[in-house]
Parts: sequence; C-alpha cells; structure tokens
Amino acid sequence: MSGSLQATILDLSASKPTRPDVLDRRLDAVGRQPFRAKFHLRGRERVTAEQAAPSTLRLHARDLIAKRLAPAEPYHDGKQTPYRGHPVFVAQHATATCCRSCLLRWHQIPKGRELTREERGYVVDVICRWIEREVASPPAASPPEEPK
Repeated sequence: MSGSLQATILDLSASKPTRPDVLDRRLDAVGRQPFRAKFHLRGRERVTAEQAAPSTLRLHARDLIAKRLAPAEPYHDGKQTPYRGHPVFVAQHATATCCRSCLLRWHQIPKGRELTREERGYVVDVICRWIEREVASPPAASPPEEPK
C-alpha cells in the first residue's frame, strides 16, 4: 500500500458524515488502480443517477450496503455485487466497497465482524461522493462493443 494511501486513512469512529475533501483524496487514491479507473456511469445507470434525487440514491446505497456488505459473513462475499444494474453497484466497484476483501485492502475495515453504524455511513458516503463526482463530470466514452 502506498504511503499516500496510508496517509489518507480515515477516522471511522466519527459519527458525522466524512468530509468531501477527505473522501476525494481516498477516491483519487483508489481511482489510480487501473481496474477501478475503468468504472464510470454509462447508459441507464448514468440516467438513473442524473434523474434520482441524491437522497434517494443515498437510501438505496444504505439499503444495499446493509443487506450485501454489512454482515460479518456476507453471502457470496467477493461475488455479491453486480457490475451493472444500478449506479450504486458501479460505484461499489469503482470505490473498492464491493466486498469485504476490498474494504479491508483499500479502506482498512476488518473482515469477520458486522460493520458498525459509522463504517456503514462511511461506505455510503464514499459511494455517494463517487456518484456525485461522476454526474458532475462529462459522460465517459462508451467502450467499443465486442464483435459478435
């Protein structure tokens, strides 16, 4: 893990929302990984994110995290997050909040125990900040279609 990423470790004990500048530093660090950098909102996921109220997306993120990521032993951990179908799913892969292994590696949130309320809030903040940044930026070029 790089020194700059180590320097951006967050205080997860805070119950208030994580500051946008702190989230931006973390998102920039995670986004430098080539696998994470290829994720962008496109098509129906982008339309959904643009048309839905931020509070609605936050509620969806909170619900999805509670069901799919927060348990101590999530069902099918490592495979529980689809790549498409909802802006939150795309954001989870882009932000390394898609499974407990990624949470450990990129956000230093331990496996093997249920996420605390503060950790859930942090994960939702990361996801929603990424979506906010995506919607504010011009749409990414669609990848070329694969020949059939």
